[in-house]
Amino acid sequence: MPEASHDDALLEVSNIEVIYNHVILVLKGVSLTVPKGGITALLGGNGAGKTTTLKAISNLLHSERGEVTKGQIRYRGERVAELNPSELVKRGVIQVMEGRHCFEHLTVEENLLTGAYTRTDGRAAVQKDLEMVYDYFPRLRERRRSQAGYTSGGEQQMTAIGRALMSRPETILLDEPSMGLAPQLVEEIFGIVKSLNENEGVSFLIAEQNTNVALRYAHHGYILESGRVVMDGPAAELRENPDVKEFYLGMAEEGRKSFRDVRSYRRRKRWLN
Repeated sequence: MPEASHDDALLEVSNIEVIYNHVILVLKGVSLTVPKGGITALLGGNGAGKTTTLKAISNLLHSERGEVTKGQIRYRGERVAELNPSELVKRGVIQVMEGRHCFEHLTVEENLLTGAYTRTDGRAAVQKDLEMVYDYFPRLRERRRSQAGYTSGGEQQMTAIGRALMSRPETILLDEPSMGLAPQLVEEIFGIVKSLNENEGVSFLIAEQNTNVALRYAHHGYILESGRVVMDGPAAELRENPDVKEFYLGMAEEGRKSFRDVRSYRRRKRWLN
């Protein structure tokens, strides 16, 4: 997929700054674009600012005493900073939180149905989408009557994504979908994300530490470090970039670096010079 122009951009984040508790500057001029029908990866280590960026977009910062103090966030060309999260869901933007956050005492199917609470198109349409979710996640069909709290981490991640799909989203903000999951499950979930993107037209912004898998499924990537975007480009180009290979994919032209070597090398931040 070509790089997004402003004409086909669904989501535009322009030079935002985020401050917590009125003093802690977390994001420092972050800009990114999510095109219609695209999978965009937001990459970086723990504490880089990925989750804060997603929460800024979905207007979930206030509950954590955070606020966007500079810049703009636009969806379909309209500023959305003043919308509450439920209004944003009605516009077609929903976030799948890090750590799944299923309702443990509810069944898998009850969890999925909570995702349709903003809809007004009737029971038949909701049931049709529930079957669509089960088609993408056959394991959830098998576990539909099980309490979510007794399902595996992978099944809870599938439930969280399925619950988001039940809102009929245009764009899903997906936070750390690989966290705590076995590699095989990670591939399965990213494969389903790709299918949803291609078959249902859902656009994704995925915050992910697993750079290797994210860049294989994404069209475009942004790398955050200490609250700044330090690099971005088509995913295929980022996969071949020597800095990305060394710092985020754990390899270099002369072979894998030790942790000590990588730490020393990273201080030079070749791309910021």
